[in-house]
Amino acid sequence: MISENNSTGEIPDTGISGLYEVVLATDDLAYALKYFAEFGFRKIAESSLTADRAKSIYGYHSGMQSVRLQNGSVDSHGLLRLIRWEKPLNKGLQFSKPRTIGQRISVMMTEDIFRLHDIYSQAQSDKIWKSTAPVSDDLFGINDGENDFFKRPIIVRENAVYGSFFNHIFFQRYGYAIGGYGTLNQDSNLKTSEFTHHDFFIQGVSLDQMSYLSEALGLIPEEDPVIDDYSKKGPREVFLLTKGEGHWYQGFVSPNNICGKLKFFIPTSPTEDKSEFQQIGSMGVTIHTFFTNKLQYVHELLKNQNISTELLQNNEYGEQSFIFTGPGGCHWQIIEKQAVNHKPKTTLELSYTKN
Repeated sequence: MISENNSTGEIPDTGISGLYEVVLATDDLAYALKYFAEFGFRKIAESSLTADRAKSIYGYHSGMQSVRLQNGSVDSHGLLRLIRWEKPLNKGLQFSKPRTIGQRISVMMTEDIFRLHDIYSQAQSDKIWKSTAPVSDDLFGINDGENDFFKRPIIVRENAVYGSFFNHIFFQRYGYAIGGYGTLNQDSNLKTSEFTHHDFFIQGVSLDQMSYLSEALGLIPEEDPVIDDYSKKGPREVFLLTKGEGHWYQGFVSPNNICGKLKFFIPTSPTEDKSEFQQIGSMGVTIHTFFTNKLQYVHELLKNQNISTELLQNNEYGEQSFIFTGPGGCHWQIIEKQAVNHKPKTTLELSYTKN
């Protein structure tokens, strides 16, 4: 994934975090605050901008309210920012089929995936929800031979919930744990964690276009791009694939945090492109953020990649930051932050449990 434009061939030390925030634009802040409180998200800051200031920072001319939410004590990654534009650009993707270009999905761990599946399957409201059946998989290739009652399977079970308001993937672990990758909030009604990773369906012919994530942001590609298709149980069920459908996939992770990963998908078969409804100012998830203690350095690296960036200026929370749009149509805000309270794990360590 390192391109020929990187003369050293090394991933730069940018100090970049795991993905810090999902930024969701909504026309009903009260509902959004109530909804995410069920998962353990609480308000930690709020602010507003005039239309002129919003235009200067975000490139969209509309007044806006902004609320930052955090799940439990985890402030290093997995936060949520809610925005209410006074004059939204459009209604966003709303309820769209899986694999739609422009689709954004946020992932969190849960203590009881079947309970969540039942809740969404029976939810009756003005919001549209489509909950896929929970499916199990051996992500790490741990199980060898046949399992029985005493030699129980070590697996993860996951499902997706596609909505008109927000898209989720939930996962539950059986037989193992990974410290620092998902912290269950036992004080929340639904016993879920912060956001652990994030899915992006993008337009493109190759995942090489995402090389700026390594060369300018300092993220590490987990592996070479691979194809997920109908033959693989997990992707088939979670993304509701039919025969002949699939996508190229590649993940990226910060060297400074095993959590807050990003996963990018390019469909290999025709699918609807709604990226015009994923622009800043649209409803829905339109921006994701990182923080770093080397903001000017990251800004320069992006310019060296010929990626157009906005000027460094304070965002609505008084944080030095800048906005840019990368190849593939993803919108990012990079924030200057020197330290956080929650110490993230930088090494993935799997331990076995007895459940």
